[in-house]
Amino acid sequence: MAVGVVGALLWGEYENWRASREFVRDVPARHEVVVVLGSRNRGRRANALNRWRVRAGLRSRDPRATRSCLVLSGGAVGSAVSEAALMAEYAAARGRTDDVVLETTSRSTWQNIEQVVPLVEHFDRIKIVSNPLHARKARMYLARQRPDLAERVARSSEYRFGEWMPAKVAFAVYGRVKGGSVMGGTRRGWQESHFPATDRRESGFPATTGQRPVLDRHGEFSAGQRIVMGLISGERRYWTRPS
Repeated sequence: MAVGVVGALLWGEYENWRASREFVRDVPARHEVVVVLGSRNRGRRANALNRWRVRAGLRSRDPRATRSCLVLSGGAVGSAVSEAALMAEYAAARGRTDDVVLETTSRSTWQNIEQVVPLVEHFDRIKIVSNPLHARKARMYLARQRPDLAERVARSSEYRFGEWMPAKVAFAVYGRVKGGSVMGGTRRGWQESHFPATDRRESGFPATTGQRPVLDRHGEFSAGQRIVMGLISGERRYWTRPS
């Protein structure tokens, strides 16, 4: 049991670390924008996850940049107050009140990206902050909606080893199951069209096209994920690849 728990925690760390490095580039810039995506918030105060996302957004700013704008994105999904407004209140409590822009109408990740595009398109560098697998999904959505802007996306600082460690397992499982249809069918084509072969290793992509993504084209778990899920659940079905 202990081995299974440790294995699950390490797998969660790896999946989140990997996601934080995908669909990003090394983008030198003087003017950057950091986009923080909100999460459903039922109260009138930013919940723990939204507070953490704001902190991750604040630490993602590059002190060398001439300008670093903070965009907070999220509509009133869980309560009468928008996620963006709740995050802005928390950011202000942490001393960030200048150069903050709110996007308060979106109700899904797709809409998050759709609504922030006009706010970020004039910046040299774009960073998208959320929990790593959600941020990766948002970066993929940006590539679908505005491929030209996807080339300006750089890494943010949402991943730290050991931070939210137990939750990372849940994030990883949910992200893989929920994001399989997004990732499985489009990752390779997006990679090859946006990044030359020499850039893929630096950008977090497989160095050769012969390597499979973690989820195959059917959205199934990889071998490593099946082993971890089998250890956790004790169910034999995770040990055999579906036909």
